Amino acid sequence: MVWLKRTWLPILTHVGAPLPLALLIWNFFHDQLTANPIQYITFQTGKAALVLLILALACTPLNTVFGFRQVVGLRKSFGLYAFLYATLHFLTFVGLDYQFDPELLKEAIFKKRYALVGFAAFLTLLPLAITSTKGWMRRLGKNWKRLHRLIYLAALLVIIHFVWLVKSDIREPLAYGAVVLLLLALRLKTIRRTLVDLRERLAARRRNYNRVTFREDLN
Repeated sequence: MVWLKRTWLPILTHVGAPLPLALLIWNFFHDQLTANPIQYITFQTGKAALVLLILALACTPLNTVFGFRQVVGLRKSFGLYAFLYATLHFLTFVGLDYQFDPELLKEAIFKKRYALVGFAAFLTLLPLAITSTKGWMRRLGKNWKRLHRLIYLAALLVIIHFVWLVKSDIREPLAYGAVVLLLLALRLKTIRRTLVDLRERLAARRRNYNRVTFREDLN
């Protein structure tokens, strides 16, 4: 039971994160990729990348602000899974949609603003994935943290990419954008300190209440 209590979150992460890919493979072999399979694959991989990127961003504030320490070790896993889906999303665009044609890709990237900002987001995530190992952490030292703050820039670029892609009904990308902005706000020192102080006061009150209740029970 102790082992399960310690490992249930990593297990859930490594089971849940590959599910969108498994579903795509299942739909491929069962001819269920809709009437526009390329668009379907592009959307599903992009959305999975965004969700996992947000989960990676959420790990730090969940620990520092809310004291949920179990998620500390999951940031890297969420980030790498997000990069996996971002890579699949990118390869679907350049490979399936544009057949790796340099001229068509050049035209698409520089004439379609959603493609340009999406490409920028992928290039931002690329060095983060490459330097995610302990070896790179040692080599870069303090610069490693500075570099990996680019994940917030990547998330904002992905939101802009999503908004410009859907064009009409932008409620869903804006909802994701609001979550990203909230996670960014939780990194601000004043907001983080206020929430941490509030959590500590509530914890102190709960401990005092438990002590009083315990004494009353004894009497």
